[in-house]
Amino acid sequence: MIRFNGIMNEVATFEADSPVEAGVPVALSGNGKVAAAEASALFCGVAVNHSRGLQGVQLRGYAELTYSGTAAPAVGYNLLAADGSGGVKVVEEAGRQILAVNVDTAKKIVGVIL
Repeated sequence: MIRFNGIMNEVATFEADSPVEAGVPVALSGNGKVAAAEASALFCGVAVNHSRGLQGVQLRGYAELTYSGTAAPAVGYNLLAADGSGGVKVVEEAGRQILAVNVDTAKKIVGVIL
């Protein structure tokens, strides 16, 4: 089985406006603060954990994200933005270019290298 976990993983700690569930894209909401990314936002990373007002955010490495929208991400580079529902969506402009290494269209999950 091919695995991508552990590739260049980088996690940073930010203040959190409110707890964000693991696996949800986050965006900066202030100096050193993050919140769940709103629809069409450029997300800076993916929530990992939350404790006592602090949010662990994965900034680099392999992550699996849910996706929505009519277009599924393709294997290769995609422009992605937050979908506002805890996942990402493919956009035509104003997105973050991210490498998708696997796409599960049945489960609507995309594996990406941030």
